[in-house]
Amino acid sequence: MVAMTKKVKIFQIIFSDPSKTFYCGGDTVSGRVEVEVSEMMRVSALKLLGLGCAKVEYAKGKQRCRQEAEYLRYEAVLRLQDQPTDSDGSVVLRPGNKYEYTFGFELPQQGQLVSSYKGKFGYVQYCVKALMERPQQPVLECKKCFEVEEPLDVNTPDLLSPAGGMKEKKVTCMFIPDGQVSLNAKIDRRGFCEGEEICINAKFENTCSRIVVPKAAIIAKHTYQANGRTKILRQKLSSVRGNHIISGMCDAWQGKTIRVPKIKPSMLGCNIIRVEYALMIYVHIPGSDKLILELPLVIGTAGLGSRSNSVSSQDSSASTASQSWVSLRMPSEPPSYCDVTRDCRLDQPLTPLLDDFDGDESPIFMNAPAFQYPAPPAYSEAEEEFNGNARMLPVC
Repeated sequence: MVAMTKKVKIFQIIFSDPSKTFYCGGDTVSGRVEVEVSEMMRVSALKLLGLGCAKVEYAKGKQRCRQEAEYLRYEAVLRLQDQPTDSDGSVVLRPGNKYEYTFGFELPQQGQLVSSYKGKFGYVQYCVKALMERPQQPVLECKKCFEVEEPLDVNTPDLLSPAGGMKEKKVTCMFIPDGQVSLNAKIDRRGFCEGEEICINAKFENTCSRIVVPKAAIIAKHTYQANGRTKILRQKLSSVRGNHIISGMCDAWQGKTIRVPKIKPSMLGCNIIRVEYALMIYVHIPGSDKLILELPLVIGTAGLGSRSNSVSSQDSSASTASQSWVSLRMPSEPPSYCDVTRDCRLDQPLTPLLDDFDGDESPIFMNAPAFQYPAPPAYSEAEEEFNGNARMLPVC
């Protein structure tokens, strides 16, 4: 943003490396402030500020919650090189010339900054601001923001260790016990980077009378803190699902994968804003609350080299090895239905019994699908079909 007047044609900040997408702790932010005027103008001082802060703001009823945390403050007075100045340090700028004030400052070391962030109720922002002070005139201001990304390595022993757990839930119908649903899941590590595959090994068991569906999703949790209050937003980023599990059956995921989408790394070092991730493995139970198991994830900025490649290259077809009841077929049609043109055999898995969403409109109890066969043909029609070679059908 630039506050311009008729006397000022150009007042802008240009970084030394415009192609640089982000900075890290310890990097040097350098550049120049360009000024060009259309009329002669006296500038008493040109000040430069390097600023970085986190801010949270949201409404809680009639109360407005606000909180700020500062992570960067740099101040300097810039001078023009080979330009005469008055005793008070002021300088006269003349039209037709372009003036450049150079600057450079070092960011705090790694661990003292937090990554740039922009969310619904808060942000972390870094910028360079230039202030042009003029005698007896308003101060002119221009600003240019830059991104900071703090490295987060997922190669630590803690993040390379497996994570897992188990959950079970007793299901009732009208306060009458109706069996239970259980899950047991495990992942080989907790630290991942964008684009990597999370390999899930899990077992699901259903002893209730309902058809249940196992699913998994990557969840982002944004936490905002202001004035002693906390606001939490949860967002589902990507998800996968398994086969329907009927009553009395179980199913297993052997290396089922879910890809980490393009997301910001975890932000754990800010006092008022936190961004955390989790792998949520859950079972959708019609007419009841979901059975949920959450395994914490850390999304980092450093890859896992050959190990990540070997994990992502696993054959995703392994997840289909656990198909059980969905491959069942209906018995072949009765031999006496010789002129039936409609194929009543079930050639597809029974997945339409439960829709692919988490609402409560799915059937609660498992009902065997009714396969209606047309009425048997008259024997006279059968004689015509078999060219007069009619057979006597037994009476059932």
